[in-house]
Amino acid sequence: MAANEEAMKYVWEGAIPLQIHLHKSEVASHPAPPPALVLAPRIGYLPLLVPLIKPYFKDSLPPGEDSIWFDYKGVPLKWYIPTGVLFDLLCAEPERPWNLTIHFRGYPSNVLIPCEGEGSVKWNFVNSLKEAAYIINGNCKNVMNMSQSDQEDLWTSVMNGDLDAYTRLLPRLKMGNIEDEFSRKESLSSPQSRQGGGAEIDVAGQVKTARIPVRLYVRSVSQNFENLEDVPEIDTWDEISYMNRPVEFLKEKGKCFTLRDAIESLLPEYSGDRAQTSGEEEADGSQETRGEIKLVRIQGIELKLEIPFSWVVNNLMNPEFYLHISVLVKAPQR
Repeated sequence: MAANEEAMKYVWEGAIPLQIHLHKSEVASHPAPPPALVLAPRIGYLPLLVPLIKPYFKDSLPPGEDSIWFDYKGVPLKWYIPTGVLFDLLCAEPERPWNLTIHFRGYPSNVLIPCEGEGSVKWNFVNSLKEAAYIINGNCKNVMNMSQSDQEDLWTSVMNGDLDAYTRLLPRLKMGNIEDEFSRKESLSSPQSRQGGGAEIDVAGQVKTARIPVRLYVRSVSQNFENLEDVPEIDTWDEISYMNRPVEFLKEKGKCFTLRDAIESLLPEYSGDRAQTSGEEEADGSQETRGEIKLVRIQGIELKLEIPFSWVVNNLMNPEFYLHISVLVKAPQR
């Protein structure tokens, strides 16, 4: 098994143990039901767990039903973000099992966009796939031209965690240029490549670049901390910034484009010297504490910023060809 295939297998098999509690205001039985225990795929979405969870609580629910939603410590969970990304983003210190609350009424439409179950999740997935194709290829014709049955099979493979079926359908998406462009990891790190390799040149004589679909989630914390258990609990989504922006991947002679380079291209305020926390005296005599990137997580892995971005792209993308990056930063203060 090739290294990237093995990594993909680990990504697809990644799961988070959930302990799902029925909100106390919706308990219509005595005693209250114990929490449901579910193993949630990292690449999956919370609404896809409802067919497993709803039967468990059905005898404890009052009459009537609203759209189903989940919260973590009072914060409504955005259903269109993969479950693993939610966990990496909201649990600085990983909580296992992850205790969530399920609601069957009172949908917070001021925070969450409507969700009509699996259909909404599928629409979100396919739309993200089209966006990624456009970023990578300059168009989304290959996704648009897939037959209805192929699109359905692709979605089913993701929903069921069937990597073999997904892999069989990948050639029809024709996004292999990501693999072709970055699969030669040794070209970024080996002594041989540094001696003989140069920047790739396109027909116009320019240094060759590529565009990587990235969704960056940045949680900013005002107070300093040394240990992850000291990170305060999140109170609102206002504490999180979201970027849906491609990374321009530049291949230059003798230079390894790293994860740090990618993140700093999206967060220039944390680049170079500005990415360090220090007290510096300003001209007016005040003290400025600069911001700092404290933690970067992708697929539950706390990554070193010096890792080649090519490896991250090849091995840690989600099935819709987006790279989801969760970043915890210490906000600058004056």
